[in-house]
Amino acid sequence: MDGFTYMHLGEVSDPDKYVVCKYRVTSDLPIEKAADAIAAEQSTGTWTGISTLDRGIIDRLGARVIDISGDIITVEFPSEDFSIETGSVPQILSVIAGNLFGLGALKAVRLEDVTFPKDILSQFKGPKFGSDGIRDLLDRPEKPLVGTIVKPKIGLSPEDTAKYVYEAGAGGLTNSKDDETLVDQRFCPIEDRTVAVADALDRLESEGHKMLHAINVSTRGDKIVELAEKVQSWGAKQLMVDVITCGFGAVQALAEDPSIKVPIHVHRTMHGAFTKDPLHGIAMLPLTKLTRMCGGDALHIGTLGVGKMAADKHDDSNLVACLGDDVPYKKVMPVCSGGVYPGIVGAIVERSGLDVQIQAGGGVAGHPDGVRGGAKAMSQAVDAAFAGIPLSEYAKDHRELALALEKWGSR
Repeated sequence: MDGFTYMHLGEVSDPDKYVVCKYRVTSDLPIEKAADAIAAEQSTGTWTGISTLDRGIIDRLGARVIDISGDIITVEFPSEDFSIETGSVPQILSVIAGNLFGLGALKAVRLEDVTFPKDILSQFKGPKFGSDGIRDLLDRPEKPLVGTIVKPKIGLSPEDTAKYVYEAGAGGLTNSKDDETLVDQRFCPIEDRTVAVADALDRLESEGHKMLHAINVSTRGDKIVELAEKVQSWGAKQLMVDVITCGFGAVQALAEDPSIKVPIHVHRTMHGAFTKDPLHGIAMLPLTKLTRMCGGDALHIGTLGVGKMAADKHDDSNLVACLGDDVPYKKVMPVCSGGVYPGIVGAIVERSGLDVQIQAGGGVAGHPDGVRGGAKAMSQAVDAAFAGIPLSEYAKDHRELALALEKWGSR
């Protein structure tokens, strides 16, 4: 691309003035030329020389390659390249993850990480509640949260959904949620479901147990705040949004609207379309950072290499992005889900620490004693991990956990 010169600076010019991205690049070209192509395409370059581009524009607004280490290139973008509109994720993504994926000069390219300067971070408000706020609502200051996903994903009536939630809470769970495909279907209308679940939660609280259930409000962008307001008025204590399918703006709209007074549980369904290929697409890490910026209070991060989500491997970076102190926002509650059952709870906590929400669907509903038995087994597994007692030892005095270990085993 015309008008660009590769620059190896070795460090960011000014971390307060640049967005810094790391890309994994696969190309038949020399890595320097491939890096140039990305920097040019995503800022001031084009495929040929043009009369309207001068050196001043390139020097002021052009992206610059500042490091190449193996197949990882680091590119800095001047913050001036980004919109002055408050918190514009669409425009941010257009710059850092736009046309580069289609460049003919590249066989593959993957956005691995992004770091934002203060002037862009300040455009976002972050979570209203965050992990500490969710813990306050549940009166659970230290132990990991332990939850379930109502199963089957679809098919239960509002009454059966509420019964599931009640049984899960009676078994000791702190959280439950709709699955990502359930919003407002004829077999389970969202108003009827929300009211029935709210009654179940009120019943649990009257019995001395606090629990949150996230109602899925994933819908079209111009309707999501309206739907969330209705769901909240029907008694919802938490909302859920599918961030990839709805867009980051949906989370942001809910988090920044003063009428929304409950936490937002963020599901990452469809992320595998971007994240699963280790050489091409977008890693989960940039998506996690953007979710925290936009105001998600809880976010699914897989099972840290322990459960069924193969793409997670043993990568703790998303956990760190949820809980780290390097950004001016409340911490996000990391949610570990995906093939979770009592026998792997200890392994998850060992990797995650205590500030985590561990969530099981089939690992609750598939228990030999049903949903309540499965909830008890999950709660017992969390209690064992919190106390530092091996599951096999703890199971000797806890029948539900023993049955779960007998059925599914442990790690």
